[in-house]
Amino acid sequence: MSIFNILSMIGGLSLFLYGMSTMGDGLVMLSGGKLEKILEKLTEKRIMALLLGAFVTAVIQSSSATTVMVVGFVNSGIMNLAQAVGVMMGANVGTTITSWILSLTGIESGNVFVSLLKPSSFSPVLAAIGIVCIMTGKDGSKKKTVGTILVSFSVLMFGMETMSDAVAPLKDIPAFTGMLTAFSNPILGIIAGAVLTAIIQSSSASVGILQALCLSGVVTYGTALPIIIGQNIGTCVTALISSVGANRNARRAAFIHLYFNLIGTVVFMGLFYTINHFVDFEFLSTSANAAGIAVIHSLFNVSCAIVLFPFANGLVKLATLTVPDKKTVEEKSSEPSVLTALDERFLARPAFAIQLCKNAVDEMSELSREAILKAMEVISDYSEEKIRQVIALEQQVDHFEDVLGTYLVKLAGRDLSTEDSRLLSVMLHSIGNFERISDHAVNLTESAEKMHEQKLQATPQGMRELDSLGVAIRDIMTLTTQVFQDRDYEKASNVEPLEEVIDNLVLEIKQRHVQRLRSGECSMEAGLILEDILTNYERVSDHCSNIAVTLIEIRLDALDMHEYLETKVKGGDPNFTREYLRLKKIYILP
Repeated sequence: MSIFNILSMIGGLSLFLYGMSTMGDGLVMLSGGKLEKILEKLTEKRIMALLLGAFVTAVIQSSSATTVMVVGFVNSGIMNLAQAVGVMMGANVGTTITSWILSLTGIESGNVFVSLLKPSSFSPVLAAIGIVCIMTGKDGSKKKTVGTILVSFSVLMFGMETMSDAVAPLKDIPAFTGMLTAFSNPILGIIAGAVLTAIIQSSSASVGILQALCLSGVVTYGTALPIIIGQNIGTCVTALISSVGANRNARRAAFIHLYFNLIGTVVFMGLFYTINHFVDFEFLSTSANAAGIAVIHSLFNVSCAIVLFPFANGLVKLATLTVPDKKTVEEKSSEPSVLTALDERFLARPAFAIQLCKNAVDEMSELSREAILKAMEVISDYSEEKIRQVIALEQQVDHFEDVLGTYLVKLAGRDLSTEDSRLLSVMLHSIGNFERISDHAVNLTESAEKMHEQKLQATPQGMRELDSLGVAIRDIMTLTTQVFQDRDYEKASNVEPLEEVIDNLVLEIKQRHVQRLRSGECSMEAGLILEDILTNYERVSDHCSNIAVTLIEIRLDALDMHEYLETKVKGGDPNFTREYLRLKKIYILP
C-alpha cells in the first residue's frame, strides 16, 4: 500500500461524495418541487405516507434530505407527527435503492450484454451525453439539469471504481484486516457505522464506501452487517441537527426517526445473533460483495418498516415523552399558515420553497384586494368598524412583505431553474406593489375620516362619478390578482389598457370637479379630499399595471418597464388599442 494508493483512495472518495451530492441536487431541481408537494399533500393515510416516503427518497437518493424535509413540514405545521412517522419509515426503505445501483460495480461476467450493465461500461457514454447537454443547454434549463445528473452519476461511479482499485492492496496488510476483524464485534461495528454516517451526513454514501471496501475481498459479512445497521443510526444525526431551534413537534419528529432506527437495531440484532448462537450462520465468515451489502441493507430496512409499522403510534408517544409539553399552556400562534410554512430548512429545496412563497404572495394579493374593496366601501358608506378592518389588513400585508422579502432574498442565492428564477423575480417586484396598494387603502379611509369629522359631503353627481370609477378600480384589482395567481400572461396584457382608461376617468372627474368649484356646487375643502381620493385610486391602478407588466417583461426577458410600456404596449400595439377602445365604452362616467 503506497502513498499513491492512499491518494487514489482519497481522490476516489472525493469524487464519489461529490458525484452523489451533485446528482441528488440535480434530481431535486429536475423534480421542480413536485415531489415535495406530493409528500406534503398525500400523507393522510399512513401506508400512503410510507410508500411516498420510499418513492421520494428513491428519486432524490437521500433519506437524510427526506427526513430534514419532514422536520421542516412538522415545524411549519404542514404535517403532523402521525403522518411524519410513516414518511420516515418509507425514507429508510427508499434509501436502499442507492445500494442496489452501486452494487452494479461488482458485476463480473464474460457475457457482453451482462458486462454492459457494469457502470464502467456505460458511465462514459452517460458522461458524454451529459456534457453535450450541459454545453448546449441554457442556465437553469431542464436540459442542463439532466446533463448535470448524468455527469454526476458518471463521476460517482468513477469515484467508486477508483476507491475499489485503491483499497485492493489493503487485503495484504495485516493491520487493516485486524482492524476490520475488530468491527465484527456487533457493538463496535454499529458504532463505526454510525460515526462514519454521522460525519458524512449520508447513509447512502457510507453504504457505498463499504461496498467499495468489499470489492477488495477483505470485508466479511460478519464485519459488514453491524456496520450497515450502525449506518442507519448515524443518518438520524442529520434530522436531529435540523431540529435544533425548531418547535416541539419538529424535535419529536427527529426523535421518531432516531427511535425507529434504534428499536429496529435492537430487535434485528437481538434476534439475528440469538439465532446465530444456535445455528451458526456460516456466511458471516465469507467475503462480502457489493450485491450482498445491498441485500442486507434492504432486508434490515424493509424488516424494520414491516415490524414497527403497527407500532407507529407508540413511536409518537415515545417521542412525546422525550420532548414533553410545557406545563404552562402556550398561546396559539396567530401567524398565517402560509408564512409558517416558509421554514429555513426548505431553502435547501429551492423549487419547493418557491412554491411555498408563491402560496404566500397569492394570499398577500388577496389581502391587498380585500383592503382596497373595504376602503372603497368606507368612502361611500362611512364605518369605523370597516376602517379598523382596513388597518388590520394593511398591517397583515406589511408583515407578509417583511417575511417574504427576507425569505425571497435568501432564496435568490440558491441554484434555481430558469422558470423558478423568473417567478422569484416576479414575486420580489410584486410584493412591494401589493404592500403599497394596502397603504393606499389606509389613505382612502383617512380621507373618509376627514370628510366625516369635518361633516363634508361630495355632490350627488361627484359621488356617482366616484362610484363609476370605483367599479373600474375593483375590476382592475380583481383582474390583477387573478393574473398574478394564475400567471396568466395572456390576460396580463389586459391590465394596462384598463389602467389607461382609469387614468382618463380620473382626469375627466378632476375636470368636472373644477367646473363644479367654479359654479359653487362644491366646497374647496371637499374638493381637496376628493383630489386625495382620486390620487389614491390612480396610484392603485398604477401598481396593478406594475405587477402585470413585471409578469410580462420577465417572461419576455425585457429589461426596462418604461421602455416596454412606451414602445411595446402603447407604441402602436393593435391589441392594446383594441382592448383600450373596448374598455373605454364600458367604463363611462354618468
